[in-house]
Amino acid sequence: MVKKKIAELPGGDFFKFLGTAGARFVVAKQLRASGGTYLEFSGKKMILDPGPGALVRLVHSRPSLDPTSLEAIFLTHKHIDHSNDVNILIDAMTAGGFKKRGVLFAPAECLEGREAVVFNYLKNYLERIEVLKPEKEYYLGELKVRTSPAHHHEAETYGLKFYLPEGVVGFLVDTKFFPELIPAYSEVDFLIINLVRATGGNDEIMHLTEEDAVRILTGIKPRKAFITHFGMTMLRADPRKVAERLSQETGVEVIAAYDGLSVNLESMKKEKAKN
Repeated sequence: MVKKKIAELPGGDFFKFLGTAGARFVVAKQLRASGGTYLEFSGKKMILDPGPGALVRLVHSRPSLDPTSLEAIFLTHKHIDHSNDVNILIDAMTAGGFKKRGVLFAPAECLEGREAVVFNYLKNYLERIEVLKPEKEYYLGELKVRTSPAHHHEAETYGLKFYLPEGVVGFLVDTKFFPELIPAYSEVDFLIINLVRATGGNDEIMHLTEEDAVRILTGIKPRKAFITHFGMTMLRADPRKVAERLSQETGVEVIAAYDGLSVNLESMKKEKAKN
């Protein structure tokens, strides 16, 4: 009898793409999942941009990731593909309000006004709420997080940098390209880029393209990069082929993320040491 291999978490600092969908049609048709990214850094269990299906993707992950053990939720902006499951995850994280715990990090737009995405009654369930502002430092225990300058996007949006022993992990989320992105992320070792569009053509669409990614990677030169959050033009272009071209053009190893991909930072650090 052949024993089934039980999936195990990577251990140490790692992140996992619960979903890699970007833009309305890919999300609506679930051509890629839209659950955001699970983070386990410095012993803290967190989720970044929990879009539609994040709760289900956590529970159905192999091995399962327990939403009730989350310690923090990060929203980079209010758009539904980044924030849809924030309320149910606050409820899960706090045991329906019976345990006052967990931290929510989010821009003011997510929390205030007529288009706020976080329910008022859930706010009191949390240990605290940290309002994200440009180029500010935040802490979750000993874990240091820093925001980018405000991104050029339809909503108030900030990228995030996490400072770890293995290096700085940066999430360059939705934005139109602007030159200040390069110095803002220059210290990042492991860069995750939301690459929604394969090509340009419409300046009103405030997302990055493959051409923008070349400029960013050439300017920053991270140790390794990942592309994710794909729209329809990226899926048609094939993210793996785009990643190959980016690697060739920039000299940076670029990986096309896929739903369920786990990235162990200690392993990547060892890879560098061998090279």
